[in-house]
Amino acid sequence: MSTTLPATQPLLNSVFLLCLLATGAGALIAVLSGRLIRAVSGLALCCLGLAGLFYFLHSPFLALMEILIYVGAVCVTIVFAVMLAEPDEPARRGGALWLGSLSTAVAAGILVALYHLGARHAWPEPQTLTSVGSVRDIGKSLLTTYSMAFELISLALLAAIVGALAIARAGRTKP
Repeated sequence: MSTTLPATQPLLNSVFLLCLLATGAGALIAVLSGRLIRAVSGLALCCLGLAGLFYFLHSPFLALMEILIYVGAVCVTIVFAVMLAEPDEPARRGGALWLGSLSTAVAAGILVALYHLGARHAWPEPQTLTSVGSVRDIGKSLLTTYSMAFELISLALLAAIVGALAIARAGRTKP
């Protein structure tokens, strides 16, 4: 028995398709791009699409962690590393047009198959758990059982940020 109204089903299918397309397009941009910044942007788009898919799987905590960790931390760290690197132009790849076309066709086939699997078939109802792994339990354990590790990680991240700012302040000069 579905908990959504029948009139909203086409809208939900459209949002699911949008998340699926964002994941596939972001992955293609990340893999096929010749520039690193565009590849990181594709990775961020792919992770945002995955977060939407996690939300469709009734896991909002995983969706939020996908956005915070991968988009907010990993992609920003890669962009920061690119900003600190020397500005070299990437070497042009030639002769791999057929490989790009083949991978695009395979990715499009996978996208169509995932769409048909997700939008055309009935999804089972989510099972309710008795507060095992809920956000409240995770927060309570972070602030009681694992509070020392939580504080040490935050201090390590603060030291990493201060160190990265000190390195960035020196500029891109070669020794």
